[in-house]
Amino acid sequence: MGTATLNPGARIDYQAELNEQQLAAVTSPGGPALVIAGAGSGKTRTLTYRVAWLLENGVKPWNILLLTFTNKAAREMTGRVAELLGAGADGIWSGTFHSIGNRILRHHAEAIGFRPGFTILDREDQSDLLKNTARDTGAPTRDKRFPKPDVLAELFSLSSNTEEPLEQIVRERFGYFEEITSAIIAVRGAYEKRKRTANAMDFDDLLLQTRRLLREHRETGEYYREQFQHVLVDEYQDTNLVQADFVDQLGSKHGNIMVVGDDAQSIYSWRGANFENILNFSRRYPGAATHRIETNYRSVPGILDVANAAIRGNSRQFEKNLRAWRSSGARPVLAQLATNNEQASYVAEQILKLHGEGLDFRDMAVLYRAHFHSMEIQLELTRCGIPFEVTSGLRFFEQAHIKDIAAFLKFTVNPSDETAFRRMARLLPGVGEKTADNLWETVKAAAASGISFDRALRAARPPARAAKIWEQLAVTLDEIAPERKPISPDRAIEAVMDALYEDHMKAEFANYESRREDLRTLVGYARQFPSTEDFLSQVALLTNADGAGSREEAGDDRVVLSSIHQAKGLEWRAVFVIWLTEGMFPGSRSLENPDSLEEERRLFYVAVTRGRDHLYLTHPQLRLNSNYGDPFQRRSRFIAEIPEHLLDKPEANEAPRKPPVKKTSQKDWWY
Repeated sequence: MGTATLNPGARIDYQAELNEQQLAAVTSPGGPALVIAGAGSGKTRTLTYRVAWLLENGVKPWNILLLTFTNKAAREMTGRVAELLGAGADGIWSGTFHSIGNRILRHHAEAIGFRPGFTILDREDQSDLLKNTARDTGAPTRDKRFPKPDVLAELFSLSSNTEEPLEQIVRERFGYFEEITSAIIAVRGAYEKRKRTANAMDFDDLLLQTRRLLREHRETGEYYREQFQHVLVDEYQDTNLVQADFVDQLGSKHGNIMVVGDDAQSIYSWRGANFENILNFSRRYPGAATHRIETNYRSVPGILDVANAAIRGNSRQFEKNLRAWRSSGARPVLAQLATNNEQASYVAEQILKLHGEGLDFRDMAVLYRAHFHSMEIQLELTRCGIPFEVTSGLRFFEQAHIKDIAAFLKFTVNPSDETAFRRMARLLPGVGEKTADNLWETVKAAAASGISFDRALRAARPPARAAKIWEQLAVTLDEIAPERKPISPDRAIEAVMDALYEDHMKAEFANYESRREDLRTLVGYARQFPSTEDFLSQVALLTNADGAGSREEAGDDRVVLSSIHQAKGLEWRAVFVIWLTEGMFPGSRSLENPDSLEEERRLFYVAVTRGRDHLYLTHPQLRLNSNYGDPFQRRSRFIAEIPEHLLDKPEANEAPRKPPVKKTSQKDWWY
């Protein structure tokens, strides 16, 4: 398509509907184009109007390929196009990378050795197949250190999407499996063969096999390259190497590839996204046009001033300057608090204050770098009766690994607690519901005869593969049993982690590091209680607090607690970004790696730009009940990089007043 001119018969007045920068991107001529769309600048609007403009200028719907990261996004864009044009959007190829891959493969599976009607493995199917494959290849699956199927799936997926050898993935990201790398590689090879035999593909295959088809079968590749005259890609900064190559393969014939994204919001390298894709787009496509869309329609000017200052420290980026469409608003607040507990109290106090000024709870969010950062906030909101929901995961004390540890402690305090026993027993290899029931009946009968705590446990006979761990379990429980000798709850948790649970988490969970941080936080919290009984009582009260965050009482009006990664693409009237200290945000593992540190700064930028009207940045000077490291906290370098005149500070950063506690039947919860 040559130089673009507005269609005289167009039903859409593009000049009236779009700002100058959006209009330039929407009506750009053919050829490769990179659209850098800053936060809140109307990225979706730009893509939608681009599709409409192509259709109004004679491009057939089936000659347009729109690639997104969610099917919902694709439906919303094509639905909006249909509304704008009245018709004409039917036939557009739109959807996620994987759904488009599946659509192509359904017509050509035989060309790459699969039969028509191939199965797509869901997560459960994949887990079952990996479990059987590992067993049949002779992998040491009885070894408690060998990764469970879900962890194997994560390893294989990362290798596929980053195009890094599996041994490199193990060495750099899962170093605790390095000694068994050869066994993991053998399982992967056997798994690939079994999928083909079963005429099945997993989620990653939908891209990998499509790319193989386009590369190896020239006639098929040419057919689709000819068909897709225009390829448009949403959120290009989140693509991995395979997805970027997928775009190249399908768009190479006509060269009309428009990718839209924001390099400053590239925050998913941990799951395989490659920042280089958007950064080097112009090298990939020499002569590509670059459009910047910088008018932000979301936030007040003060928030954007902070956002622009925050991202300026990154050396590798497309320079941009977000400009506010809104004319005025409150300046962001920087609150330095004495302790992490006072940080939580300050956040709760401000939430109640804003709510009193007319903001719904649903209009406010507390954002953090890692899920364990939210514990004190959850406790304080519960104490104050402020309804909330946790979108970054379960509430802190409802998480599986927290409840697992609690089961060990509950059983030592109350050896008659069969629920705690069964949960604890089911963590052992080869122990399911029925075996756990049998073990419980044996232990219960032995205890009834009056024998000692540890002998009652040893009377049970678990499956052979669990015998050694069972022996260790008996020893550990005997060591931490309050009836044997007084032991603090924090030391009891550490004993369980050291003896059993660390190895269990490594094998069971792909996010082992994150869960370990949760348990370290739990140890710190437990340190303030004189006994395990007191600690467990407090946890039970907090978990079952009536009214705090209750869905029945609050309806949908709840404060959102979310990790920043999960908050991307969302917005609230008031946003609190907490734990802005070195080692917490930025995270400790990023401090020695320049690329990781720049991604952490982009993550901070994403957090800041979620706010519409109010932004609060908080950091404590002291981490009470710290489980490890220095309890004294240094403020984050990200705060230091923001000019002081851009931020308001509470007067003398005084300790916040305790917000009023909502009256319930349960009192004195707070530490």
